[in-house]
Amino acid sequence: MNATSNPDPEKLGTGAYVIGGMSFIPLIGVVFGIAAIAIGLSTGKPGGKRLAAIGAVGIACTIVLYGSLFYFGFVQRGGIYDHLRDELAQTEINSLVQSIEFYKVQNGKYPDSLEALRQSLPKDSFVQVFDPSDMRMSGRSRYFFYQRVGDDHYYLRGVGADGTPFTADDVVPQIPVTQGSKLGLLIERKTP
Repeated sequence: MNATSNPDPEKLGTGAYVIGGMSFIPLIGVVFGIAAIAIGLSTGKPGGKRLAAIGAVGIACTIVLYGSLFYFGFVQRGGIYDHLRDELAQTEINSLVQSIEFYKVQNGKYPDSLEALRQSLPKDSFVQVFDPSDMRMSGRSRYFFYQRVGDDHYYLRGVGADGTPFTADDVVPQIPVTQGSKLGLLIERKTP
């Protein structure tokens, strides 16, 4: 017997376990986990089931990691991500005011809806008409609240977590209005 040969040729080699260990690398480890499971289940050698279990646990770790990130980022309410979504909504709604005002300059009137504004924007525009603070699982994004008031004014706001406009959790545009400005944005609702 050669001194460099494997003394127990029936056991799985170290390379198979390295593949199993690589299954713990987030995301790309899934491929290695599947390979480890396939090798482990297809071989009749001792340690095959252990290798398959290592691959399965590596895949499970990736699922738990990305599932947690998804939950804390999109589902959970009341955490730091709510504040970040509100900051993003503030930035986007401020730029949306500029787009609405530019629409009026181009068309002589304010848009009837944010959908009409969205359709008038170039395809590569960075202007967003959807409220990023709304993270519903339905797959449909919610528009910012927009309501045209007559020909010269409009309301624009993010409605916040409660989904109701003109409440305390709304995100309103922070646009400096100067004396004599022709900006049509209304912040507070006028009562008749």
